Amino acid sequence: MFDKILIANRGEIALRVLRACKELGISTVAVHSTADADAMHVRLADESVCIGPPPSKDSYLNIPSLLAACEITGADAVHPGYGFLSENARFAEILAEHNLHFIGPKAEHIRLMGDKIEAKRTAKKLGIPVVPGSDGAVGPEDDAMAIGEAIGFPVLVKAAAGGGGRGMKVAHTADELLMALSTASNEAKSAFGDASVYLEKYLTKPRHIEIQVLGDGRGGAIHLGERDCSLQRRHQKVWEEGPSPVLSAAARAKIGATCAKAMQDMKYLGVGTIEFLYEDGEFYFIEMNTRIQVEHPVTESITDIDLVLEQIRIAAGGDLPATQDEITIIGHAIECRINAENPQTFRPSPGKITQFHPPGGLGVRIDSAVYQGYVIPPYYDSLVGKLIVHGKTRGECLMRLRRALDEMVVEGIETTLPLFRALVREPGIIDGDYHIHWLEQYLAGQAEKTKTS
Repeated sequence: MFDKILIANRGEIALRVLRACKELGISTVAVHSTADADAMHVRLADESVCIGPPPSKDSYLNIPSLLAACEITGADAVHPGYGFLSENARFAEILAEHNLHFIGPKAEHIRLMGDKIEAKRTAKKLGIPVVPGSDGAVGPEDDAMAIGEAIGFPVLVKAAAGGGGRGMKVAHTADELLMALSTASNEAKSAFGDASVYLEKYLTKPRHIEIQVLGDGRGGAIHLGERDCSLQRRHQKVWEEGPSPVLSAAARAKIGATCAKAMQDMKYLGVGTIEFLYEDGEFYFIEMNTRIQVEHPVTESITDIDLVLEQIRIAAGGDLPATQDEITIIGHAIECRINAENPQTFRPSPGKITQFHPPGGLGVRIDSAVYQGYVIPPYYDSLVGKLIVHGKTRGECLMRLRRALDEMVVEGIETTLPLFRALVREPGIIDGDYHIHWLEQYLAGQAEKTKTS
């Protein structure tokens, strides 16, 4: 086991990793920018090191500063959390070159799955169903129109190195395709330094289903069921739940076994998430995230497996926590991402939290690093915290979620709490009858009502 882990992240995920380390008896090192000097993970860690000014490029993305922090403190491993350097293959390699353990997958797998085109090719080879699309990047010399006609409109233009909805455009007709290609390519170049784009069939009302996997790096791998992340705004997840309201036990077992077999063949190490679009009973691979996910507490709630703790154990050479036959789905869980944003315009609302009261009670969990008096800085993402609720059934889970949302108090800043209080009472949500475009359609409808009232 590791002696000391440096947590190369901030906010709730840094605190989440710190808690897992404490339970394993591992010393912790928190790193922070000058803007995060009063952060909760900094207060609770055994040691802390300031690694730079507020901008991420000068602090949390500053690899030399992170290496210096490891050397100063004697850390022997680094946990990257999610975001920042968590899917940076070169960072993993640099750590290895300095005899430091990267708590995550092998660099080759991070690099492979970070390229969306290669990831799709690999998934196909491994027997994972994929969305119909171009065989690779679509360049000026290619007949994009012919590819689009072959796939069938509408088509989705996607950045090869993309994520978070950037470099992604829909072309509903052939006339729209050239403009979509140009716009997506320019966005991709600006956001990722890579202008490569490819085409996929655009599904009209799919669900976003993701399978949680765990591998030991030696050919052993299991799946831990699915999460339904279909409630999204601008391709950003807002609400996640598991198990999916639309997936049968047979469908879950089949796609789960396919994913686990693929990870066994890859000799995948650590946690990962294989993401699909699901429509008309068919799964279509879209990407794989080679890190812990924001929504991992949903899986923890329905499997009673501590994913972050197991991630650390396996990175240190440990075995998988269970066999596939021992994994059971227990009840239902829902996670709401509470952000410091205006609930209607989604404009960020950084500032001081003057009142903070997290909900409690049976089956209620809050993953948050904020506290009363904490100032949310304007430099990073706007996540206040994740409210995770678990119940024996989906109905019980929804009732518990309503109560918890009504009980939660965050004052001094605007938050998205009012949005979730409305969503949890919507018939479409209660019935589980929604898809990846549902939330944006709902928000557009609410905006129109406000305009005409």
